[in-house]
Amino acid sequence: MTLPMLSTDASEVPLASGPAAARKVEILGVRIANLHTIEAVAHMQALVRTAAAHARTLYIVNAHTLNLAYDDPAYRRILNSGDAVFGDGTGVRWAARWQGKKIIANLVGTDLLPFFFVNTMERGYRYFLLGALPEVVARAAAHLPEAFPGLIVAGHQHGHYDPSEHDAILAKINTARPDLLLVGMGNPLQERWIHDNRERLINVKLAVGVGGLFDHWGGVLKRAPRWVRRNGFEWVQLMLQQPHKWRRYLIGNPKFLLRVAEEAHQHRRSATRLL
Repeated sequence: MTLPMLSTDASEVPLASGPAAARKVEILGVRIANLHTIEAVAHMQALVRTAAAHARTLYIVNAHTLNLAYDDPAYRRILNSGDAVFGDGTGVRWAARWQGKKIIANLVGTDLLPFFFVNTMERGYRYFLLGALPEVVARAAAHLPEAFPGLIVAGHQHGHYDPSEHDAILAKINTARPDLLLVGMGNPLQERWIHDNRERLINVKLAVGVGGLFDHWGGVLKRAPRWVRRNGFEWVQLMLQQPHKWRRYLIGNPKFLLRVAEEAHQHRRSATRLL
């Protein structure tokens, strides 16, 4: 297979100025880092390498995530407490554009994580996969070293465990000593799980919420063709494969657009008052 490498595509040259850590876009109350893909990889590596008493946290948000955060202030606080928040999808891009800002890169996990794997392979990072059904996460864990030779999967654990097993699973993760813990439980469960357990993940460098990524690696979901993704309609492919989530897309997407349109209007009114 052809593996993604650091891009030299002129269309991906950063369009924002100033220090990367300071470039943020706030959408529906969630502060999102506006980074080039290469910068995102560098930032993730910095979080892995920085000494800390427990796991650092990275959340990746899309229109659905932001809708949930809009309705739930406690969940919004969890997202904003993360060490980094990346933006995923057309909705985030449109919301920023309506504020007069430009999102540099779509940091969707299905592209970002493979990009990270390839461009950090020499580091020998260890990965632990947590989430999904038992057979799905097992297939995902087997798939990764085949797709990315040299990648180290230190362990995996399905996400449908009994609460009585929780302490043992935390011990299992810490014993594996992963540099990155990938948590695929969907929103908002995965972010709450990471937030609630981060101080007990003493041998984990970085915990990342990855949504349905294991379903892709485990062969349950197929990605949309590149032309569909480039035109912002990957959600249609996902909805067709997961029709039980139709409300998220057919009701959630218009609701998100209305909310960000109102937010953009408020931004413009505030700017006008300052003139």
